[in-house]
This record gives sequence, structure tokens and C-alpha cells, in this order.
Amino acid sequence: MKVKGKIFALLILLFLLLLAACSDDAGTNEESEGTEEETTTEETTSDEDADPFGVYEETVTIAIGQEVDPTDTSLEEGETPLNNKYVNHVKENLNIEVEHAFTASPSNYDQKVSLAIASNDLPDAMIVGPVELRQMVEADQLADLTQVYEDYASPAIKEIIDSTGGVALDNVTFDGKIMAIPNSQASADGIHNMWIRKDWLDELGLEPPTTLEELKEVARAFVEEDPDGNGEDDTIGLAGPDTSNKLYANFLESTNNLYGFDGIFSAHHAYPGYWIEGEGGDPVYGSTLPETKEALATLRDMYAEGLIDREMGVREDSGESVISGKTGMFSGPFWMPYGPITDAVTENPEANWQSYAIPLDENGEYTPHLSTPTSSYVVVRKGYEHPEAPMKMLNNLFAHESEFDHMEGGGGPGHYPLRLVYAPADEMEVTTVAMREVLAGTKEPEDFYDMPAYKLIKNDVDTVFDAKLEPYDNMDIEHWDITSTSFTRAYSALVGTAPQVDTEVKGVPSLIYSQTESMEDRWVNLKKLEDEIFLKIIMGSEPLDAFDQFVEDWKQQGGDQITEEVAEVVN
Repeated sequence: MKVKGKIFALLILLFLLLLAACSDDAGTNEESEGTEEETTTEETTSDEDADPFGVYEETVTIAIGQEVDPTDTSLEEGETPLNNKYVNHVKENLNIEVEHAFTASPSNYDQKVSLAIASNDLPDAMIVGPVELRQMVEADQLADLTQVYEDYASPAIKEIIDSTGGVALDNVTFDGKIMAIPNSQASADGIHNMWIRKDWLDELGLEPPTTLEELKEVARAFVEEDPDGNGEDDTIGLAGPDTSNKLYANFLESTNNLYGFDGIFSAHHAYPGYWIEGEGGDPVYGSTLPETKEALATLRDMYAEGLIDREMGVREDSGESVISGKTGMFSGPFWMPYGPITDAVTENPEANWQSYAIPLDENGEYTPHLSTPTSSYVVVRKGYEHPEAPMKMLNNLFAHESEFDHMEGGGGPGHYPLRLVYAPADEMEVTTVAMREVLAGTKEPEDFYDMPAYKLIKNDVDTVFDAKLEPYDNMDIEHWDITSTSFTRAYSALVGTAPQVDTEVKGVPSLIYSQTESMEDRWVNLKKLEDEIFLKIIMGSEPLDAFDQFVEDWKQQGGDQITEEVAEVVN
């Protein structure tokens, strides 16, 4: 019995040893599996073989939020925002299937984005501004794109982003992590020229205005002297902002404002919406300064005299009055042929829209505000399985944009999903000079081929003769082939950018282009206060001295604290 007991005990011991060994093996296997999983995750986000242009083996779906302008006519017949040459190009080149989580018109897009943030129901990716970016970072809604940018941003895009001197990446970096993909835009986007019907000037025997007083007289003539010759009192001297645009660009939205009064403010050395250096060297908010009140007084008088569109602020699309031939002047950046001008000259080939660096200040100098090099960002929802997909889509856009811009029926890749602009700061000025030299015969197109950062310049110089007719140094509309697919781009460069090339630009930047801590809670209300009172002053429903009360209210409702924070950032 003792022997049997010993044998039984030995068997029990062996069983326990085997069980322990199995447990160790299982633990080892679990550790191995865990290590392999971690390695796989690491390889996904830090892959030395990552291809910025690589095609997915299996189709990847991405649901995006996208701005869709219902008045846009650039799509060909049969195309839709989800079935067009640009979306199809993404599918063919990357095997990415684009879907819409939501779409919104330009006037409603920001509201849609805000609702998505508030409900924590984000699309896989979308384009946002600096305010929304910070909100989503604080709500922990976004994917960390640090490694995505490192591994998947194309060398060309990295080069252009680096050319901002760190500004672009700084704007999307939080606690050392890149939380969005920034754009980088041409400085010309932030300068708002005055576009004028030169054929109306000629009809009335007027010269292009240069000063603010001359601008007023031209506006008066356009309103009172029937420049379109139809015998009716139906013309607009100077357009005003519609419901989708602003009285002036601001430090958070410093580019591409349409139909605003940016130039009239800057002619007064007023920079509302910008943080500028005050007399003592400290930052001040331009909207609170006496120069802004003076500019408001000018605009108030112009509106009262009927020189400015009576429907400003309530008109849904000021571009419609440009296209229909009722407006004689409006403010906008160089690319307005991509806006209403191409449609306007298609409707009326004699509508000779030209761009001018006006109005000048009292010293005869051009002193517009300048934009930040980055203002739009692609964000990716935290948890989206393929956070690198938007980056690859942007690489694809940059690599092929020169082709897109001249596709039959296309007016530029406006419907490209998650489109960000990537351009060196001097892109348009360099392009304009290059095209002029080719037209003049002093350079050959081949002289500009080896300029990879200027992605459109090869096509620009190759096709300039398709759109521009002789004499090559006369930019009036009758010397253009407006049916050419190159017209919109060439007219933007040779006419739209001419003021920046031919005039010394003594531009004024904002000291900052991002929010401080207190702005996150207070800026929306402060900006609403500003927008409402300024519009009422201009339209005459509030007295000019309401500006003084606005300044006092602005300071008391958080403006003074915010100014202190801006000073800390600047210093």
C-alpha cells in the first residue's frame, strides 16, 4: 500500500509539473502573440516601406464631410459630387472608395462640422479650421497623425510645408503630436484686389481709380450713369459681402474672403480682425482702433449714398450679380476667374474684368493685410482604421493637380475629396512672371520645367498661348480665347496676380493666427458682437458712435484678458 501511495503521489507530482509547463508555454505563446500584435501595430504606423502613393490591395472606404456648392457649374453633365473625374481618380489610383458622411453648402458647412463635433459623430475625415481643430483635440476625437505624416506625406508636400518656417506644423501640433494635416497656400490668397469692369470705365470715359476718393467717384458713376446701356437704374457700384462671406478677413480666416471691404479698411490703415502692434509696441486688436472707426464712417457714407450694394449681408450670392452683369466692382483674391468671372465673360464676352491694387493709402502705397500660410486642416476620426488614407489622397492630388486643372470641362479640382491647397508662398508671382516671359519670347517653356514645388508651372507655360491672343502684352478680355480650357488659370495668373507683381506690396500680417486659451470660451460671442454692430453701423441702423460702446463692451467681455494672452504668445 505504501508503494502504491508513493506511485500515486509521484503521478500527481508529474501531472502538476506538466500542467505548469503547459501554463508556461501558453504564457509564452500569449506573450509572443502580444509582441507580434504590437509589432504589427508599430509597422502600420511606422513602416519604413510605407508608400505615399501605394495602391491598397483591398478597397478602403472613407466617409467624409464635404462642402458642396449647389451653384457650382464645373462638373460635367452626368457627374455628381460622388461620381466625377476627381473621385474616380482616387479610386483608380489608390483603390479608395469615397462616401459622404455629410455634405453642406458653403454657408452651412461650418454649422455641420460643429454639430458633428458636439454630437461626437465625426466622419472618417473632413476639412476644418483652427477653431474646430482645437475643439476636437480637446475632446479627444482625433487620430494622432504624427507617424502618418512622417511615413506617408510625399516629399513634395513636406518640402512645401517646411517652407512655412514651421508655422504649418506648429498650428497642428498639440503636446508634441501632429493632430491634423495642414495646408500651405500662396500668399496671394490673402491679398484682396479690386476687380473692376474696365469696359464700363471706358464706356463712361473714366480711368481706373487709385485712391479711395477716386474709387467712390467710379462707384457713383457706375450707379448713376447707366454703364450697361440698358436705360434702367439697375447697376451696383461696389458689391458687398453675401451671407457666405465676411466684411473683412480675420486672423482665424485670413484668406479668400469674397466681396468684402478689406481694401477700404487697409486704405485707412485699419486692420479689423487682425492682431497688430500698437503705438507702445504691445499687441492690440485692430477692430478696436480709431482707424477702424474711420473706415466704418467711409463705408457708412458710401452705403447711404447707394454706392454699395443695397442687399449686402442678405444677398445669398454676390457672384450672381457679377455673372448677370449688374455689378461694376468687387473685392477678391487673384483666383476670381475660378469664381464668377469666367461665367461672367461667358455670358458677356465684352465684360472686361481687370484686377487692381487699390485703393492706395494717403501716401500712395498699397498696404493690404497678409494671410497666414496655413488655415485649413484635414482631420481624421480617432479609431478610423486607415488614418493614412487622407494623406495618400492629398499626395495624389498634388501629384496630378496640373492634369486636373485642365481636364475637359473642369475648372480646377474643386470637387476633389478632402482637397487642401499646397503651394509655395510666392507661387502665383513666380508663375505670372514665367508666363509673361514666355509670351514675350525672352524665355522658353522648357526653362521652367525643373521646378517641382511649383506643380502647375510646366502646364502654365506650355498652354499659355492656347488662351492668350495677340497682342500678348494687352490683357483686355477681347485678347483672350475664353473658350480655352487654359483660360481660367491663365487669366488668374496674368490678370489676377498682376497687382502683386507690378505694385510694391507693403503688407501687414497678424501677430498671431491661432486662438489663445480664453478665446476658446469667449471668441465666438465677441466675434458675433463685432460682426453685428459693424454691419449695423455701415447700413445705418446704428450710429457711428456705437463703435465706442462696442470697444468698451469688447474689453469687458474678455477682450482685455485675451489681449494679455496674445501679448504672452507674441513675447
